[in-house]
Amino acid sequence: MQIGCGVPAAETFMTLAPRETARWGHDVLQRAVDAAGIALWTWNVDTDQFDMDDRGHGLWGLDADGFVTFEHLSAKIHPADRDRVRAAFIATRAVVGPFEIDFRTLMDADVRWISARGQGSDEDIQKRVMTGVFLDVTGRKQAEESSELLAGEMSHRVKNLLAIASALAMITSRSASGVDDMANQLMRRLTALGRAHDLVRPLPGHHGDAALLGDIFAVLLAPYDDKGAFAGRIRVAVPRIGIGEASAAALALIVHELATNSLKYGSLSAEAGVLDVSGTVDADVVRLVWTEQGGPEIKGPTDTPGYGSKLVRHTAEGALGGSIGYDWSPSGAVVTLEVKIAVLAM
Repeated sequence: MQIGCGVPAAETFMTLAPRETARWGHDVLQRAVDAAGIALWTWNVDTDQFDMDDRGHGLWGLDADGFVTFEHLSAKIHPADRDRVRAAFIATRAVVGPFEIDFRTLMDADVRWISARGQGSDEDIQKRVMTGVFLDVTGRKQAEESSELLAGEMSHRVKNLLAIASALAMITSRSASGVDDMANQLMRRLTALGRAHDLVRPLPGHHGDAALLGDIFAVLLAPYDDKGAFAGRIRVAVPRIGIGEASAAALALIVHELATNSLKYGSLSAEAGVLDVSGTVDADVVRLVWTEQGGPEIKGPTDTPGYGSKLVRHTAEGALGGSIGYDWSPSGAVVTLEVKIAVLAM
């Protein structure tokens, strides 16, 4: 198959549909073609000569005055689509009625989607020449891909949330003193998860969804501070790091459990109590320090840790693959969480 130089617009229109050209006029049809962004092509089924208008040459990045072979055009088709497009063009004469094939082109790392459309089975063929159009459908394809990714992401999130909710329900049922207590504990934990998921969003320069580490703490701790997480007795100063969906959910559980425990027994239970959350980065590890001061005197944990404490340790070491340590000083608890940056991004 050969590709010839660009054909005149008037000749193309006569080849395309002479009766419609006579009815509407060349100028009207030309404006319609320009408005639609259509590139015209003709294919001589005997000589395999393939001609395009100027827009077609521009769409393929070809010199309008040059003469190239089908192999040169094929070289611009994405390798994953090349064989499929070859077979489709060969089979067009066997197709009954209109045909359409969408494929990708790859030129200088720029991927575009092209839709080739025409009539198969020699329908309306004139002078052994078939006629069709090329359309740049990159925008539509990207929108379709985004919709598919969103649907898959939503399905993934729902499954994850259901799994987490089931695990939380089981853990809460073991520690609750009754139905009402279980309902209250479970609702608070699920609400913390919901707040974390509300924060998950795309960040510039990142692929996929992420939240900011500081946002996780600020939003989840805001209900415990009338003046907000950055202004009152709760202070947050952590590195600017993106957090992935799975890590956001795990971190939300840890923050919720620590805040709940502080509200019951620690610094947040006293009017003069303060909570300071700080963070540092050491190589590939983030170290977060939860420091409480001004609360009731701490005597340290009991021999049998509660289910909340077990949940925190299980989440830190299991879901995040990190470590967590406690320092039960009389002035207040100090909790240190260490997690790899790569894990937080997941």
